[in-house]
Amino acid sequence: MAAAALGGLGLLRARLRLAAAAATTSAALGRTGHCAPPLWRGATAAALPSAGRSYGSQAKEEEELRVRYLDDEHKGIVVLGLNRSHAKNALSKNLVKMMSKAVDALKSDKKVRTVIFRSEVPGIFCAGADLKERAKMHSSEVSSFVSRARATINELANLPVPTIAAIDGTALGGGLELALACDIRVAASSAKMGLVETKLAIIPGAGGTQRLPRTIGVSLAKELIFSARIVDGTRSNESCKTSYQSGNGGRLSNRFSN
Repeated sequence: MAAAALGGLGLLRARLRLAAAAATTSAALGRTGHCAPPLWRGATAAALPSAGRSYGSQAKEEEELRVRYLDDEHKGIVVLGLNRSHAKNALSKNLVKMMSKAVDALKSDKKVRTVIFRSEVPGIFCAGADLKERAKMHSSEVSSFVSRARATINELANLPVPTIAAIDGTALGGGLELALACDIRVAASSAKMGLVETKLAIIPGAGGTQRLPRTIGVSLAKELIFSARIVDGTRSNESCKTSYQSGNGGRLSNRFSN
């Protein structure tokens, strides 16, 4: 039993290193509360399998959400890549629909062992809801969209396998709520994170008011939500929102987990 537990911990650490590499090597690949102790240091591009060899053929260049099933020694890991470069990966009706479909498929796939959420767009994880699209919606459509986005993020949180958000850039509003729904978050020191909805006289609608306090504590969560303050990777590390900051060129990384 002890040997099995240690083996499982080693496997999870390997997958965390993979997520770390996903964040730190995004540009190089041309895709163009409680504090936890660090589980790895100095992750490099070598930890991430080459796209041509290990990513499955399921990925389609034109899709707003790229789904990749890794092969070889990383078999069982699925990478979901946000790919709306023209809209800073903002959550549109179509993207939420694709995310819902992908998460639903993963939920019943017994071969999946870990899911990594990342961005395919340099410098951006997810800018939140697509406000340009929302401005064209009828009020009834807005309510339906928010409900579906919340349900999709809840489904992600309830996946029966470990989920990791690799945050290489800005994660605001719904983008941070998406990351908070993951079990573990790996972020570049240059990342910008915040629940900024109160600047628009609204509140976070996809679980942020619940998950952020669980992660960093009620008092600090209230301050960040009330003020709509944005924190970078370094500050989040200092405030216990992330567990450590990498010295790897400032690209990677902090990790904060539930």
